[in-house]
Amino acid sequence: MIIGTVKERKQQEFSVGITPDNVRTYVSKGHTVLVETGAGDGSGFSDQEYVAAGAQITAAAEEVYRDAGMIVKVKEPMPSEFSLLRRGQILFTYLHLAADRVVTEALLAAGTTAVAYETIRDAAGALPLLKPMSEIAGRLSIQEGAKYLEKPYGGRGVLLAGVPGVPKAKIVILGGGVVGTNACKIAAGFGADVTIIDVNLDRLAYLDDIFGSRIQTLCSTDATIERECRKADLVIGAVLIPGGAAPKLVKRGYLQDMKPGSVIVDVAVDQGGCCETSRPTYHDDPTFTVDGVVHYCVGNMPGAVPRTSTIALTNATINYGLAMAGGLESAVAKLPGLKPGINCLDGKLTCPEVGAAFGIPVAAV
Repeated sequence: MIIGTVKERKQQEFSVGITPDNVRTYVSKGHTVLVETGAGDGSGFSDQEYVAAGAQITAAAEEVYRDAGMIVKVKEPMPSEFSLLRRGQILFTYLHLAADRVVTEALLAAGTTAVAYETIRDAAGALPLLKPMSEIAGRLSIQEGAKYLEKPYGGRGVLLAGVPGVPKAKIVILGGGVVGTNACKIAAGFGADVTIIDVNLDRLAYLDDIFGSRIQTLCSTDATIERECRKADLVIGAVLIPGGAAPKLVKRGYLQDMKPGSVIVDVAVDQGGCCETSRPTYHDDPTFTVDGVVHYCVGNMPGAVPRTSTIALTNATINYGLAMAGGLESAVAKLPGLKPGINCLDGKLTCPEVGAAFGIPVAAV
């Protein structure tokens, strides 16, 4: 198969879908790899490295889309790429379609077979291709939250760890999955006052065993979330419904009772956000303020650390890419968890969560 990767068109996204090491792997299996010139620059991979690994460099994305049987990317296609999508081609990338009807309709109109990283399952039912970005986003959420709590950035002027004789920052994490656990790890490491909220009592017990007395675990209810947000200096939105839109846990009315200059980092914004006042932002203008509360809502947070993100992501995606390069049907037989990753197939929507979000009929894979 001819496999291609292109420079990401999403604003402020510097990661790339295939590394030179991936190229060597694909080529060793008899495949051809096309790389748009400059695709790896943002992650520190030069065209020369790709060529040395066996890739062919193309002058434009149009050539890659035209010739490749599978496109491996990082983020969903942008409007400038819609006309390049075509039937008979696999698009392998993060899609988050439940939060984006425009991209959904573009994929269906093009007849592209779209395989979403974020809905592929492993044998245990976990999300192996979402995990590396969730780990990074969770850790970054505390790093970014700490920065925007600083007064020059509009925050309360609070240090996460405090100092002797001064209260620590109060951090509330909504969701105890991969994002929430990694946020908790960094927040507890800073020595902050950390509360993590989840609906799953078994998950809360697990987190309590890991972190012990360094954190407080609470069962999620509307009243609990409202009360804890009122006390928080920093709120991390880390909830996830695989393939579906994020639930709106932080209501607009809660903000009026939150501390002026407190910060919300809504990691779930790529799935629509878990705060009613969230809207997507970008790394070059990442925040806005509503009712005195600073919102950080960058939809591609890991793009800020593209070298780390690219290597972590491609470590996880390469085996799935190799399997699909041998044919989608045989790949699903070999890796059954790939099947729920197929969101669109030959012009038909195949992801139930996206169908439910937009009222679009769903076909079986």
